[in-house]
Amino acid sequence: MVRLLRPLFRGTTYTRLLHLWVPMLVVSVWALIDDTKLWVPAAVLVPVGFIPAVRTAEGVQARLLLTPGPEDSAFSVAPSATWQDRLRTVVWLELRMLLGALTSGVCVWLPILTVELVRLALGHRIDDIPVLRDAAPHWAYALLAPLPLLALYGAVVGLGVLATAGARAFLGPSAAERLSALEERTEQLLERNRIARELHDSIGHALTVAVVQAGAARAANSAEFTDRALTAIEETGRAALEDLERVLGVLREAEKPVSARPTLADADRLLESARASGAKVDADVTGPLETLPGPVSREGYRILQEALTNVLRHAGAVPARVRVEVADGALTLEVRNPLPDGRVAPGRGSGLRGIRERATLLGGRAHTGPDGAGDWQVRVELPPG
Repeated sequence: MVRLLRPLFRGTTYTRLLHLWVPMLVVSVWALIDDTKLWVPAAVLVPVGFIPAVRTAEGVQARLLLTPGPEDSAFSVAPSATWQDRLRTVVWLELRMLLGALTSGVCVWLPILTVELVRLALGHRIDDIPVLRDAAPHWAYALLAPLPLLALYGAVVGLGVLATAGARAFLGPSAAERLSALEERTEQLLERNRIARELHDSIGHALTVAVVQAGAARAANSAEFTDRALTAIEETGRAALEDLERVLGVLREAEKPVSARPTLADADRLLESARASGAKVDADVTGPLETLPGPVSREGYRILQEALTNVLRHAGAVPARVRVEVADGALTLEVRNPLPDGRVAPGRGSGLRGIRERATLLGGRAHTGPDGAGDWQVRVELPPG
């Protein structure tokens, strides 16, 4: 019993009722002009439904009145973009008019029927309602008086549910809109993954340099070396904080474009950071780096950063050979280093996985592993963007 009465205490029941009454306001105004042609408002809705902005207005009303509360993505608020959208809007307008007429009818006549049943039970004769015209007054009609009110309650709730279902069917996103929403969601997920990779590469590189420098300074027991190590830790940490601040800024402002990301033109900073950590880096850069497309240059920087970080993390202060070659807009990036005895070669960590993911997203390829000559090799080939 409590469940049956629960809709009485929900605001949604009354906002849906209001939504169904709105079309009848137009009909009521037209009835004052010509009450012999009440079909005219329904006919006028056909050309009105073909106006693109009408779908937006109906979607907004459905969200506010049929499902008040949290925003319901089941109703589209975009203008009609295709003839199919326009036809769906027309069908919805006619359905809303029909449901509104039924709602107005039961809201007017069922309460009147209850009143007339009470009058009949009190001894009055009823001449205005055909079904009660021949009924003789009797007190038993008082027992039937609540039935129209119960029917009114059921009709209002049921018609509200029916209107909501119809709105979801005819005002819901079209196939093109659902595809667009799916693409947008995919782009958001890709952007989150990219940001996660950037944080991993930047912060991981800074922490690796700091750990290696601190360990080397303690082992060297030299004030001069300690001073250089602290300077390198400071510069690397400052660069990592800049990257972190930029990424957090992107997260705070979803519409803000990604900008000022480091490119291979800033590769010297990575090489000097690795050298300051004790690694002997021999770099060979050929070709015009400035001609690389932005995405290729930015991702190439991150790949180089992760490769050098892996050298310091897994091999320590060992000689590393870096080759960066640009030819016809394509990028070839290679990092080689020996693996000292007793050291474990990098396995399938997130760093190597990130290198391969970056290369794949740009249509390139990456090889990470032993080269057969006792060295560990990271080789990435990225096509022109």
